[in-house]
Amino acid sequence: AIKMADKGHGVLFVVLNHAGDMLTGNLTMKQVKKLGINVVKVVTQEDVANAPRENADDRRGLVGCVPLYKIAGAAAAAGKSLEEVAAIAQKFADNMATIAVATKGATHPATGMEIAHIAEGTMEVGMGQHGEGGGGTQPMKSADETAAIMMDALLKDLDVKAGEKLMVVINGSGATTLMEQLIVFRACHKLLAEKGIEVVASAVGEILTVQETAGFQMFIARMDDELLGYWNSPCRTPYYRN
Repeated sequence: AIKMADKGHGVLFVVLNHAGDMLTGNLTMKQVKKLGINVVKVVTQEDVANAPRENADDRRGLVGCVPLYKIAGAAAAAGKSLEEVAAIAQKFADNMATIAVATKGATHPATGMEIAHIAEGTMEVGMGQHGEGGGGTQPMKSADETAAIMMDALLKDLDVKAGEKLMVVINGSGATTLMEQLIVFRACHKLLAEKGIEVVASAVGEILTVQETAGFQMFIARMDDELLGYWNSPCRTPYYRN
């Protein structure tokens, strides 16, 4: 895939921080080096649930990879060099945070067995992309209460202050309706407005799903004029259009 993507200017290689992904990603980097292809790797590791920011190498990659693809792609389309595109992608990656919640785990696509069991009437705040735990189980809360718990964790992680501008993404995990996702987004918008924080970019929907997990991922990223410009740049792909 990297050989096909290389048009003579190099390739940006985005890897989510999971053990298997990192293993194959590192092996790939060794192979492309032997082939003489100019490749720069950026790792996304924005899950706040399973490690503090100062120990980011232990953090999982969640939905943050998708807006990063969009921003990096827009920078490339604008004629930036590979090194410049990688620096823009890394700046975005360093300023994003995600946390997930689930009320029902996914099932294995081959066996139909439940990957992660969550007791009825409870929710797992800190669920990983594939059903891994991380934040702990607690009694089910309302959408607004859950949004407040999650947003507080994200703002604390990024140390967001009043007056700053954020991107907010609510990513459905497969079995949460768009209406429910929009209710959560509304709660986020209200919470941030009360803190004097402006939402300048957003997305709501099933962006990166986990089979039919009931829950969602909440993502925020600190934005500046450069990142916002790339996010808002026109885009027409099979997966995403802007």
